[in-house]
Amino acid sequence: MEFHRPRLATPAIGIATESIYVRDIEPPSLSSPDVSLSKATISPFTTGLNGVNQPNNMLFAQVLWWTLGILGLIVLLIRILGLAWEKLRLISAMSQPADKQGYWKLTPWSWMPSLKRNLIYAPLWKKRHNREIRLSSALNVGTIPSRLHTVILLGYVASNLGYMVAVNWKNPNMYEVCAEIRGRSGTLSVVSMIPLMIFATRNNPLISLLSVSFDTFNLLHRWMGRIVVFEVVVHFVSWAIVQVADGGWDSVGMKILHDRFIASGTVGSAAMVVILFLALSPVRHAFYETFLNIHILLAFVAFVTTWIHCVSAGVVGGLPQTPWIIAILLLWAAERLARTIRLFHYNRSKRGYTEAFVEPMPGEACRVTMHLPRHVRIQPGQHAFLRFAGLNPWENHPFSIAWFEDKHGDSLLPVHDKDMEKIQEPTGTTVSFLISARTGFTRKLYNTAMASNSSAVTMRAAFEGPYAGHNSLDSYGHCVLFAGATGITHQISYIRHLIEGYNAGTVATRRVTLLWIIRDYEMLEWARPWMDQILRLPNRKEILRIKLFITRPKNANEVVSNSNTVRMSAGRPNIALELAKEVREQTGAMKVTVCGPGALADDVRDAVRKAQKGTQNDILFEEESFTW
Repeated sequence: MEFHRPRLATPAIGIATESIYVRDIEPPSLSSPDVSLSKATISPFTTGLNGVNQPNNMLFAQVLWWTLGILGLIVLLIRILGLAWEKLRLISAMSQPADKQGYWKLTPWSWMPSLKRNLIYAPLWKKRHNREIRLSSALNVGTIPSRLHTVILLGYVASNLGYMVAVNWKNPNMYEVCAEIRGRSGTLSVVSMIPLMIFATRNNPLISLLSVSFDTFNLLHRWMGRIVVFEVVVHFVSWAIVQVADGGWDSVGMKILHDRFIASGTVGSAAMVVILFLALSPVRHAFYETFLNIHILLAFVAFVTTWIHCVSAGVVGGLPQTPWIIAILLLWAAERLARTIRLFHYNRSKRGYTEAFVEPMPGEACRVTMHLPRHVRIQPGQHAFLRFAGLNPWENHPFSIAWFEDKHGDSLLPVHDKDMEKIQEPTGTTVSFLISARTGFTRKLYNTAMASNSSAVTMRAAFEGPYAGHNSLDSYGHCVLFAGATGITHQISYIRHLIEGYNAGTVATRRVTLLWIIRDYEMLEWARPWMDQILRLPNRKEILRIKLFITRPKNANEVVSNSNTVRMSAGRPNIALELAKEVREQTGAMKVTVCGPGALADDVRDAVRKAQKGTQNDILFEEESFTW
């Protein structure tokens, strides 16, 4: 009987895997005089489908997706229950005075303070979490995940490793085992690419749906990216081992140079590896703006070459992973399109374009006021990404919104009722920010403002946002707000909202304490116009207490307090002592928030954890940060 060698697909070395599990194609007959033993055991597994356990690949892909889905559903359920509890607390307490909110002061679950202290709010080890680890002034190795984040990340990493090595190790043919590992690692890498892409986007719907910050999703994005690159490397090496054994290194080069399937996979794999090395914390922090642009370009190359790899596999309709990578590309394009539409819509109208007034401030900072030609609905605690013409306009960076005011059209001419309604609607929005001069973009902005002969420089700018703002303080009877330097921008919008809500009877808040830590007295000028408006609000003294801490006063006589509700002190505050005082005088449920340097955030986190010990008080913690 004549032996017909089957037609085999090309090998997979990129990011995707093969379509079906093929084990029924027998190798060439060993009785053939021109076929050696090594060729008979190697050659069938240099091709794409042989030895790949595709049913198990798809099974583990489904398991991984179900794991992420179930985790998301658990967080969503907690989010829904939390919102319902907050709504019940708001309705119950917003009409009650401070001394009648005692029920909401205590947590209804005795185990909750311990869970917060030991898991939810706990750093991985001891105290350090968001304070950057610096080996030198120029070498930054990033931050440490929290304990809860570490548990989630370890679970995801362990599951990926477990699924990848769940192959038939008893198989005596090591090349067939390599083929199975190749298929498994490729499938898992594409599975992780979907959440990898979603978690990196600003318009991620899970941020508001689950009340999980972009900063947390960014952390998950970085670690998922490392997992994807590791699986891609395993995918490539598993193919290369078999290919080298079959035809030597020359055959590897020939495949890479002359086979589109192999070439696309190789380019995608190389792009991923380059991303990994550029994303190492010291490199990323030293050249962040350059890194970000290259990162986006290489990610696009990796996605496109993965798609080419899938559709050029020699399988009708492409590999089964083809719809996954198409979905990734469509989601990426849709998110970019949404951002572009929003950018043009908010920054251009028949009234003109967005303009920014940039004022240089003491302490190397800028106060930026942007006049948007359209009305933008902004909530307390939101941030936006800003661009400035003439200052690397392709770059955009996030900044907390400190102050915003709606602009209304005005006319003295008589109008019809419908026209009057239109006039009363906001026609534009003024948004203000504080930007500290560090390196790169922010330093260029400050230098441009300082070089101006006037007190402010006018620039064409673009506003993209607003983002976040999903955490409400309305249902808390007691709010303690910590701010370090320009971190005051995040807190000041909440202060105005809570005082106005107190006067309108729409919030449960009866006490707000702001603790602002700055280096010298001159930095008070940063927020002076906004603070002046807040201090003039009706009933402000009934609800607001401000504590200012000047860590390096140039003159001790500057640090003078003439008010019982606004106090200034020289030196750094004892965070634990200050919070303990607030807890002793707690009114209803308490929310502690912090926005500022990592060291301050870690001190506040540690103080909140200590306050949870030995008490049933309901104390919640929130940290606003932009780690990168």
